[in-house]
Amino acid sequence: MDEVELIKKKKLEEMLNRTSKPEQETRVEYPDSPVYVNDSTLEETVKKYPLLLVDFYADWCAPCKMVAPVLEEIVKKDLRGKLVVAKINVDENPKSAMKYKAMSIPTMIIFKNGQIADRIVGALPKSAILSKIRRYL
Repeated sequence: MDEVELIKKKKLEEMLNRTSKPEQETRVEYPDSPVYVNDSTLEETVKKYPLLLVDFYADWCAPCKMVAPVLEEIVKKDLRGKLVVAKINVDENPKSAMKYKAMSIPTMIIFKNGQIADRIVGALPKSAILSKIRRYL
């Protein structure tokens, strides 16, 4: 093969690779209710979803109970198909709470493409939570 043929072959392979990649990518389905995660599934969940809010909570926490229905409404109505909410109980999953420094609860961490983008600490009104999340859409 001469040099021109090699260049043609290489360019053709590059073009085929570029066009076939979107077909190979799997579409992520966004649940319309919060998903529950634990120490062993949190990292996988963070990597899976492009925009994820992780709610670090405890069953005995009154402010956590106030935020829970707000997060459910956000994921079901306001940002359906754009955001996933994951909940992790800090009493049952202390490793994740320590790793992400969730010292006060509720702590909500927003992940964008697997990286921490923002943090919300405390029970804030729905409008304040939405405002923080919308920055990353």
